[in-house]
Amino acid sequence: MASSKEMTAGAPLPLIFNFTLPLLLGNLLQQTYSLIDAAIVGKTLGIHALASVGASTSVVFLILGFCNGCCCGFGIPVAQKFGARDYATMRRYISLGLRLAALMSILIALATSLSCSSILKMMQTPEAIFKNAYLYLLITFIGVPCTFFYNLLSSIIRALGDSKTPFYFLLFSTILNIALDFFSILVLGWGVAGAAIATVVAQGISAILCYFYMYKHFSIIQMEKGEEKFDANLTKNLLGIGIPMGLQFSITAIGSIMLQSANNALGTACVAAFTAAMRIKMFFICPFETLGIAMATYVGQNYGAGKPGRVGEGIKSSVLMMSVYAIFTFTVLMLFSHELLYLFVSPSETEIIRDATFFLHVASVFFPLVGLLCILRYSIQGAGFTNLAMFSGVAEMIARILVSLIAVPIWGYTAVCFGDSTAWLFADLFLIPAFFYVYKKIKLMRQSSSLE
Repeated sequence: MASSKEMTAGAPLPLIFNFTLPLLLGNLLQQTYSLIDAAIVGKTLGIHALASVGASTSVVFLILGFCNGCCCGFGIPVAQKFGARDYATMRRYISLGLRLAALMSILIALATSLSCSSILKMMQTPEAIFKNAYLYLLITFIGVPCTFFYNLLSSIIRALGDSKTPFYFLLFSTILNIALDFFSILVLGWGVAGAAIATVVAQGISAILCYFYMYKHFSIIQMEKGEEKFDANLTKNLLGIGIPMGLQFSITAIGSIMLQSANNALGTACVAAFTAAMRIKMFFICPFETLGIAMATYVGQNYGAGKPGRVGEGIKSSVLMMSVYAIFTFTVLMLFSHELLYLFVSPSETEIIRDATFFLHVASVFFPLVGLLCILRYSIQGAGFTNLAMFSGVAEMIARILVSLIAVPIWGYTAVCFGDSTAWLFADLFLIPAFFYVYKKIKLMRQSSSLE
């Protein structure tokens, strides 16, 4: 039987670690699928097909990132009310979140599907890969409602302190995704379009199953009479937290689009190298992102429970875990980047392997920056200061735009490799003082409420 769990008492490090572990396993499964997907495309369909999938990666991140950010934001009031044990309001937030998700996801799917061709032209996508890139992007955007609901349901369950149930559904989704990938590409011969269709179908089925499972097994979210009634104030609060979180991802992605556009202009070989390296980079960054998501729930619950002191303790514990993992990733990528890249391209593609290896080596040096970024950004969001966290996305966007417009024309692909690390540095320079501001403010809020 699934169960909720409070993180408002007990030693922070084991609490955060135990909550993060199922999340991490789930996200690694998702990234493993992404690796396998790219490997199947690259090995069976060739370098041009691999470049087609990768040519629009940042655009996909722009749209799906906005959706995922909104979903995480909708889960924060749920976590806060759960921590405060205000279960009636918590259930009303869940009901409103699901209705908002239906409306927003349909509108986003329609708008983006009609814009695929214009987006790819704007990004200077090479003509040789344009058709496949268009098909992949179109199918991905049509499937936005599946992605939106899947992530929202997972966010709600995590807000209740349960990170295991989302993992099981993600495991199912990943296995189904890989099976459909092989079937649609190798058996049906649908090519790049098949990879996109497999992802959309797998997420749609998983979202439906997750919805029915959640309402059957989590008695705490069973609606009572009158709780499904529309509430303008609660809706405003949901949008006030969710939209800024979504925009933060989108703003970050704008910089990524600029950087990828600059890289696309360098030719198909650079696009293929960038695609392969990004798949591996995202796999190794996954634990940083997962730790951040765990901190959003941890901070949200403790903020709702009026325990700001535990927030600081949680930050220290998460930074320690992040640092240990950063050392591990640095060692692995410095020693084994070539072998990992053989998953996507033939050893004979020496130029692509060389460029992708350099990208990974640069990224691994600066991984502590992105680790700190994830911890601080999600912690600030967990406390409800999503507008403030959004500005860290602006800092990332500015950094990537500067690299794209100034550095890439001068140093070419080398500058592309330093685009992410520059963005992470800019974001951290904003997030560090921002977190101290938030931490001080929530402590003062707690002191004021104690005096009343």
